[in-house]
Amino acid sequence: MKPAHRLLSALAVGLGLVLAPAASQGEAQLTTLAPATSGALDFRIVVPPVMRVLENSHPSQLTSGADGLLSGQQRLVVLSNMKRGFCVTLRLRSPDVDQWQVRAAPESGVTLQAAGQAYRLCSDRPGRYTMVLQHQFGPSAHVPGAGQDWPVQTDITTL
Repeated sequence: MKPAHRLLSALAVGLGLVLAPAASQGEAQLTTLAPATSGALDFRIVVPPVMRVLENSHPSQLTSGADGLLSGQQRLVVLSNMKRGFCVTLRLRSPDVDQWQVRAAPESGVTLQAAGQAYRLCSDRPGRYTMVLQHQFGPSAHVPGAGQDWPVQTDITTL
């Protein structure tokens, strides 16, 4: 094999080995490859911090039942390589609803806490998280059976 081909092969293998662990850690890593030629190659691969909301689905409108109560399910999928994790703050943006409660299906590594008149979902490590949230609201100020816009605002922050 020609020296140039060996250099390209070593480079391809080296990049593959360097990228795999760095992609999940969000860190920089320095690797030196010493091909059969007289030089050395230094590579610095920097994986930028990533915080991505892959899904935030919920009904656009809630309809109250005969008892006036409103409920809806929210599915939130977050992907993060942030070392210290992230928090999602859920808060009401509509004065037309009250008596709000949120329950979450168990998700490993995520905690749900009431925070004043809001709720916080937090994770303290990187990963992909799927959170299914059940929202329930007290009687609506609207006429029973009338539509109510989705009343919850979702904000996400990194730690």
